[in-house]
Amino acid sequence: MLRCIQQDAGTEMVKAISLTIALIALWLTLSGHFTPFLLAMGLASVLFTVYLAARMRLLDDEAVPVQLRPALVLYWVWLAVEIFKASVAVCRVILAREMKLSQQLIRVPWNQSTEMGRTIFANSITLTPGTITVETGKDAFLVHALTEDFTGADGFEEMGGKVTEVEVRHR
Repeated sequence: MLRCIQQDAGTEMVKAISLTIALIALWLTLSGHFTPFLLAMGLASVLFTVYLAARMRLLDDEAVPVQLRPALVLYWVWLAVEIFKASVAVCRVILAREMKLSQQLIRVPWNQSTEMGRTIFANSITLTPGTITVETGKDAFLVHALTEDFTGADGFEEMGGKVTEVEVRHR
């Protein structure tokens, strides 16, 4: 019993430290101010936020997904390239002399085993220009696509497969 409590405390400490580092990096990136007073206030607000999260017992696998870290970074790089390619495709549609829109709602099945995996997949679809996840069903998403070119099952299968790899590799 004591060993279990010690493991939980150690895991919670790792999550608290990870959250602290992530919030400090976010604060520094968004703030852009590096005066001693503002740095101290930023650090104080980050520490207070982590303290409150720990007191509320919010430092779990969904709030601080440290188990996804390495694979998720590789997925973000892949997703950034896909977002760029989709942005170019949407620009071509918009800048064409005759805009050929053929808006469609399609069903995109998901096979992720966790809510985190399904959330990453749905958000990735929405982040990709030309598609929006409209609804989450029991075994599939309802996705709105701007044109027929954005409805290819291969692209959604590849994205879903990569999300599943991230999810499975770090369970």
